[in-house]
Amino acid sequence: MLTDRDIARWRLRSQHLAAPVDDAEDAVRSLLAVQAENPSQSAWAVATRTRDPSQADLAGLLASGRVLRTHVLRPTWHYVHAEDALWLLELTRDRVLPTIDQQLVPLGDSLSSMADGVLEALAESPDRTRAELADALAERGHRLTGMQLMLLAGHLELHALICSGVPRDGEHTYALFPDRVDAPRRLEREEALVELALRYFTSHGPATERDLAYWATLTLTDVRRGLAGAADRLESFEHDGRTYWHAPGRAAASVSPKGHLLQVLDEMYRGYQDSRWALDADGLLSRGRETAIGMALVDGQVVAGMKRTLTTRAVTFEVHKLRALSPEEEDAIQDAAGRCGRYLEREPRLTWKEPA
Repeated sequence: MLTDRDIARWRLRSQHLAAPVDDAEDAVRSLLAVQAENPSQSAWAVATRTRDPSQADLAGLLASGRVLRTHVLRPTWHYVHAEDALWLLELTRDRVLPTIDQQLVPLGDSLSSMADGVLEALAESPDRTRAELADALAERGHRLTGMQLMLLAGHLELHALICSGVPRDGEHTYALFPDRVDAPRRLEREEALVELALRYFTSHGPATERDLAYWATLTLTDVRRGLAGAADRLESFEHDGRTYWHAPGRAAASVSPKGHLLQVLDEMYRGYQDSRWALDADGLLSRGRETAIGMALVDGQVVAGMKRTLTTRAVTFEVHKLRALSPEEEDAIQDAAGRCGRYLEREPRLTWKEPA
């Protein structure tokens, strides 16, 4: 009989934290989408799933346009492979757009002309930062707050009119979607629902239908339609009153590496809602207010909170233990810090705070 611990450990392999892939392109394509609200932290979320983490790997993909950082699935940024961007947008945006468009209501009739202004500016000169877009709109007589411009850009991203451009000195830029994605994959809605179910449960499984409904902002009816078409290529089991879907076969009983230092935006946490707490079998985290800091996992279980701080020479991980840790568990966290330090080309440092 499987336990929450078994499920969380299994997910380490499904998500490539314990079975890393060759490169960032494989990681993004496999996971289908990776939440990317914080570029620095989310870049590590991709890199830590590769055999030889390198900052240049994902950076090169973003520059070339093979991977986009754009609003899709939910009202926030995700990394998504260019081939998957359009069909994912078309499948999920109708339930995401109202969240953004409601906040754009104060712009009134000016919204259309502002949108046209953004498109005209990017047609004239692509790869513009948000500040440069604000200047271009101001020249056209439109002045927006930073939040309004971000929402307007999200609106245009969800309509597949703009997306990420070539980053400049690490700063996000925008470009016209057709200029960056010249051969998008197109799927009919029923085909897209099946593709989504197959790839989500393969890369995030074991997971439930409600997990996917949350992740892709879809109705349970749509998720079940997709599952109906993908079920012959998936397997399932019952646990704690839920049906869990996954790729055929069973994950190994042990995983390596065991330790991981991740943000709460990581797919190990954010990739689920219904069964999220499989990673906290001991109930160490509050089920109410969500923590704003990161987490230290050992063998798929949260054992500590984590805050990461960067300086020019070092990356410091302030680890807040949620319970007493064994020497082996501390070694696993130390190893995780070392991996991230090598990726960032900084000296890894750990500070420990004992449980309250």
